[in-house]
Amino acid sequence: MTAPGAWLAIAVPAAVVGAASFGLASVVQQRATKQVPKIDTLNPRLLVELVRKPIWVASVLTVIVGLSLQVVALAFGPLLLVQPLLVTSVLFATVCSAWLAGRHLDGIVMLGALCCMGGLAAFLLLARPSGGGRAMIAPQAVPLAVLLALVFAACLLAATRFPGEIRVIALALATGVLYGVTAALMKVVAEQVRAGGITEPFQHWVLYGVCVIGPCGFLLSQNAFQQGRLISPALAVITTVDPLVGVAIGVNWFGEQMIITPTVLAGETLAGMAIIGGITLLTYRGEHLRREIEREGSDDSSEGWAWG
Repeated sequence: MTAPGAWLAIAVPAAVVGAASFGLASVVQQRATKQVPKIDTLNPRLLVELVRKPIWVASVLTVIVGLSLQVVALAFGPLLLVQPLLVTSVLFATVCSAWLAGRHLDGIVMLGALCCMGGLAAFLLLARPSGGGRAMIAPQAVPLAVLLALVFAACLLAATRFPGEIRVIALALATGVLYGVTAALMKVVAEQVRAGGITEPFQHWVLYGVCVIGPCGFLLSQNAFQQGRLISPALAVITTVDPLVGVAIGVNWFGEQMIITPTVLAGETLAGMAIIGGITLLTYRGEHLRREIEREGSDDSSEGWAWG
């Protein structure tokens, strides 16, 4: 097992820079999806339309950089540490959106992003996540896998039956589930590479599962960005559900551990409430800005604020 100091020195910077890559890419992708016709959920034609946009292609390359850094982080750190750090992509997206739109940072949006980050930092300091045994898919993974599959199916059903923000949130929830599962499978692949070399993953089904589930999650994220007027609610849901699924998988599948004494559990609950409060603040502020956009009736203004 890797010494704690070693995985902290490698996993944390890799995860944070990866989150920055995801945040920047999400902002660019959200704008690009508004420039193509609306496509049905999980219809690959959306990607065919988007690939004609050079800026969207550049954002995909940024995602690849982020994924590569995530693999490095997962190879040296427990899922319980790496996945929650992805929440910082909300802050990076907030800063990037203001910069790309040529606007000052919105104070309330910034406060919401900082609440997410502060709550996350407190959670990690209290929980002190540590790695378990070797990451592998065991029989005990079946109940959680079935539960996640049911949640995913329910989200897709809701997305097809309800319009507006319910559809956006449902798509974002489904995306978060697939991203969390993909991250868990990527950790298995990373350990296979460390144990048997670069060719080892090709001998197991996990790598091929990543190649199917990962792209499906990415396609759903583009659907969520296209359906929503603002990026903040969808991105906040995705970046919260993803690490929550990662934490559940880390504990249930891989035997990772975190401190859960009554005192620490109370602190972790408060930290979780801070994260939820930050996401709620981002969502409601986003709705307020949306109403301002509609009152102004300016397409240019809409595009700028939509990045917030």
